[in-house]
Amino acid sequence: MRLRVYYEDTDCGGVVYHSNYITFCERARSEIFFQKGLSPHKENEFFVVKHLEANFIKSAVFADVLDVKTSLTRVKNASLSMTQDIYRADELIFQAVVKLAYVKNGKPSKIPADILEVFRDA
Repeated sequence: MRLRVYYEDTDCGGVVYHSNYITFCERARSEIFFQKGLSPHKENEFFVVKHLEANFIKSAVFADVLDVKTSLTRVKNASLSMTQDIYRADELIFQAVVKLAYVKNGKPSKIPADILEVFRDA
């Protein structure tokens, strides 16, 4: 997913505020569904972040164009793991390892096959 850094994404020095990298990754995960005409939230079923590791490599700044690339790395019954890399041009500037748990009616639940395919096709 391609995005531009807006002033609202930055601190007073024009550098992307650290928590916004995680927001960019969340947007990219949602966009995977939206591009297929689907929603990442279905009534009482959705993913929640169970674990996240973040590696801040270089800073992005106001007006940069960034690409968020998402790759599925592990699938279990009720969870999946992925890496999300953020690039500025060809330069890796941020990397997240994210574990998502699938929740249905407030409890961990098996990930439906059609939902899993959405991420496998990403």
